[in-house]
Amino acid sequence: MTTAQERADLLDRIGLDAQNKATLGQVLCTGSVSEATEGPEGRMQATIRIQPDELTWDPSILVMPHGGDIELELVNDDDNTHCALLPSNGDRKFIWLVNHSRGRAHLNLDGPGYYWFSSPTGNDEGRGLTGAIVVLGDAPPEARLDRPEQPRP
Repeated sequence: MTTAQERADLLDRIGLDAQNKATLGQVLCTGSVSEATEGPEGRMQATIRIQPDELTWDPSILVMPHGGDIELELVNDDDNTHCALLPSNGDRKFIWLVNHSRGRAHLNLDGPGYYWFSSPTGNDEGRGLTGAIVVLGDAPPEARLDRPEQPRP
Protein backbone atom coordinates (compact mmCIF):
# COMPACT_ATOMS: atom_id res chain seq x y z
CA MET A 1 0.00 0.00 0.00
CA THR A 2 1.47 3.34 -0.99
CA THR A 3 1.23 6.40 1.19
CA ALA A 4 -0.02 9.73 -0.13
CA GLN A 5 3.58 11.00 -0.26
CA GLU A 6 4.80 7.93 -2.16
CA ARG A 7 1.94 8.40 -4.65
CA ALA A 8 2.78 12.10 -5.06
CA ASP A 9 6.48 11.28 -5.55
CA LEU A 10 5.67 8.64 -8.20
CA LEU A 11 3.30 10.97 -10.06
CA ASP A 12 6.00 13.66 -9.99
CA ARG A 13 8.74 11.29 -11.19
CA ILE A 14 6.73 10.01 -14.18
CA GLY A 15 5.34 13.45 -15.02
CA LEU A 16 1.63 12.93 -14.37
CA ASP A 17 1.40 15.83 -11.95
CA ALA A 18 2.15 18.47 -14.60
CA GLN A 19 -0.38 20.82 -16.19
CA ASN A 20 -2.91 19.01 -18.42
CA LYS A 21 -1.98 15.69 -16.84
CA ALA A 22 -3.26 16.25 -13.31
CA THR A 23 -6.81 15.53 -14.46
CA LEU A 24 -5.94 11.86 -14.71
CA GLY A 25 -5.00 11.82 -11.04
CA GLN A 26 -8.23 13.61 -10.13
CA VAL A 27 -10.49 11.26 -12.12
CA LEU A 28 -8.86 8.12 -10.75
CA CYS A 29 -7.87 9.47 -7.34
CA THR A 30 -9.45 6.60 -5.40
CA GLY A 31 -7.00 3.94 -6.55
CA SER A 32 -3.27 3.42 -6.52
CA VAL A 33 -0.59 4.10 -9.13
CA SER A 34 1.90 1.44 -10.19
CA GLU A 35 4.52 0.85 -12.86
CA ALA A 36 4.72 -2.18 -15.12
CA THR A 37 7.87 -4.26 -14.77
CA GLU A 38 9.93 -4.99 -17.85
CA GLY A 39 11.52 -8.35 -18.46
CA PRO A 40 14.89 -8.88 -20.15
CA GLU A 41 13.22 -9.56 -23.52
CA GLY A 42 11.37 -6.20 -23.39
CA ARG A 43 7.88 -7.54 -22.63
CA MET A 44 6.23 -5.81 -19.69
CA GLN A 45 3.99 -7.34 -17.06
CA ALA A 46 1.69 -6.22 -14.28
CA THR A 47 -1.07 -7.45 -12.01
CA ILE A 48 -4.31 -5.53 -11.56
CA ARG A 49 -6.72 -6.55 -8.79
CA ILE A 50 -10.26 -5.84 -7.71
CA GLN A 51 -10.11 -5.76 -3.92
CA PRO A 52 -13.10 -7.06 -1.88
CA ASP A 53 -15.92 -4.51 -1.53
CA GLU A 54 -13.90 -1.60 -3.00
CA LEU A 55 -15.09 -1.37 -6.63
CA THR A 56 -11.76 0.07 -7.78
CA TRP A 57 -8.89 -1.37 -9.77
CA ASP A 58 -5.64 -1.73 -7.86
CA PRO A 59 -3.76 -0.04 -9.39
CA SER A 60 -6.24 2.25 -11.08
CA ILE A 61 -3.38 3.88 -13.01
CA LEU A 62 -0.77 1.55 -14.52
CA VAL A 63 2.28 3.19 -16.10
CA MET A 64 4.26 1.63 -18.93
CA PRO A 65 7.69 3.26 -19.47
CA HIS A 66 7.28 2.99 -23.26
CA GLY A 67 5.02 1.44 -25.85
CA GLY A 68 5.07 -2.29 -26.52
CA ASP A 69 3.64 -5.57 -25.34
CA ILE A 70 2.33 -6.11 -21.83
CA GLU A 71 1.01 -9.22 -20.12
CA LEU A 72 -1.65 -8.40 -17.54
CA GLU A 73 -2.85 -10.70 -14.82
CA LEU A 74 -6.31 -9.66 -13.64
CA VAL A 75 -7.47 -10.84 -10.24
CA ASN A 76 -10.99 -10.51 -8.89
CA ASP A 77 -10.82 -10.87 -5.11
CA ASP A 78 -14.36 -9.53 -4.75
CA ASP A 79 -17.46 -11.57 -3.89
CA ASN A 80 -19.18 -10.24 -7.04
CA THR A 81 -18.66 -10.96 -10.73
CA HIS A 82 -16.94 -8.28 -12.81
CA CYS A 83 -15.16 -8.13 -16.14
CA ALA A 84 -12.36 -6.21 -17.82
CA LEU A 85 -12.64 -4.42 -21.15
CA LEU A 86 -9.06 -3.60 -22.09
CA PRO A 87 -7.45 -1.61 -24.93
CA SER A 88 -5.06 -3.20 -27.42
CA ASN A 89 -3.94 -1.96 -30.81
CA GLY A 90 -6.50 -2.88 -33.41
CA ASP A 91 -8.67 -4.79 -30.97
CA ARG A 92 -10.10 -4.78 -27.48
CA LYS A 93 -9.81 -7.61 -25.01
CA PHE A 94 -12.69 -8.77 -22.84
CA ILE A 95 -12.00 -10.89 -19.77
CA TRP A 96 -14.88 -12.26 -17.70
CA LEU A 97 -13.98 -12.30 -13.99
CA VAL A 98 -16.39 -14.29 -11.85
CA ASN A 99 -15.96 -13.86 -8.10
CA HIS A 100 -12.56 -15.00 -6.76
CA SER A 101 -11.12 -15.70 -10.22
CA ARG A 102 -8.20 -14.55 -12.34
CA GLY A 103 -7.51 -14.06 -16.02
CA ARG A 104 -4.68 -13.05 -18.32
CA ALA A 105 -4.58 -10.64 -21.23
CA HIS A 106 -1.83 -9.86 -23.71
CA LEU A 107 -2.03 -6.25 -24.91
CA ASN A 108 -0.07 -4.27 -27.46
CA LEU A 109 0.01 -0.54 -26.81
CA ASP A 110 2.67 0.81 -29.14
CA GLY A 111 2.07 4.55 -28.87
CA PRO A 112 2.30 6.99 -25.99
CA GLY A 113 -0.93 8.15 -24.39
CA TYR A 114 -3.73 7.29 -21.98
CA TYR A 115 -5.61 4.05 -22.57
CA TRP A 116 -8.81 3.58 -20.54
CA PHE A 117 -10.08 0.26 -19.22
CA SER A 118 -13.19 -0.62 -17.26
CA SER A 119 -15.70 -3.20 -16.15
CA PRO A 120 -18.85 -2.48 -18.19
CA THR A 121 -20.90 -5.05 -16.23
CA GLY A 122 -23.97 -3.53 -14.56
CA ASN A 123 -22.98 -0.10 -13.31
CA ASP A 124 -19.38 -1.01 -12.40
CA GLU A 125 -17.92 1.89 -14.43
CA GLY A 126 -20.15 4.43 -12.72
CA ARG A 127 -19.27 3.03 -9.32
CA GLY A 128 -15.50 3.21 -9.78
CA LEU A 129 -14.21 0.31 -11.88
CA THR A 130 -12.52 2.59 -14.40
CA GLY A 131 -8.77 2.77 -14.83
CA ALA A 132 -6.03 3.92 -17.19
CA ILE A 133 -2.84 2.56 -18.65
CA VAL A 134 -0.43 5.43 -19.24
CA VAL A 135 2.20 4.77 -21.91
CA LEU A 136 5.09 7.19 -21.52
CA GLY A 137 7.22 8.47 -24.38
CA ASP A 138 6.93 10.86 -27.26
CA ALA A 139 4.96 10.40 -30.46
CA PRO A 140 7.19 9.22 -33.31
CA PRO A 141 7.91 11.88 -35.97
CA GLU A 142 5.62 10.20 -38.53
CA ALA A 143 2.66 10.45 -36.12
CA ARG A 144 3.06 14.14 -35.26
CA LEU A 145 0.87 16.81 -36.74
CA ASP A 146 2.53 18.76 -39.54
CA ARG A 147 2.08 22.29 -38.25
CA PRO A 148 4.30 25.15 -37.22
CA GLU A 149 5.58 25.34 -33.67
CA GLN A 150 2.92 26.73 -31.33
CA PRO A 151 3.60 29.57 -28.88
CA ARG A 152 3.81 28.47 -25.26
CA PRO A 153 2.70 30.54 -22.28
